[in-house]
Amino acid sequence: MPARDIYHDAVRNALIKDGWTITDDPIHLRWGLKDLYVDLGAEKIFGAEKEGRKIAVEVKSFVGASEIYDLENALGQFVLYRSKLKRQQPERELYLAIRESVYTKIFNHPDADALLADEDVKLLIFNASKEEVVKWVK
Repeated sequence: MPARDIYHDAVRNALIKDGWTITDDPIHLRWGLKDLYVDLGAEKIFGAEKEGRKIAVEVKSFVGASEIYDLENALGQFVLYRSKLKRQQPERELYLAIRESVYTKIFNHPDADALLADEDVKLLIFNASKEEVVKWVK
């Protein structure tokens, strides 16, 4: 298995605080003979539903030397994982988990809005120090 992102535990704890049950840590997918791992799987039951909402969450730290390089890698990984999830676990929605500061610096402007819409990227914005979900962006 690959190494965990430095914010993995913060996102895991934030999801739990937000009422989610962690179902997979990580979610194992297959690409031919290769293994892929989405960081977290979670489920939340709403009201009288028998089956709740299921999500997959890929955590990205954006701490590299280039924010654009980090963005390219994160989106490439997101698209790959989303494609595999559609076929192997179609009940799950994939989210990219990023810190508040990353959202403000990289994703909170019109160019990013267009990119998120074009590529159907869903975001989970979290506060790392408080280990809390701040915002869901669909």
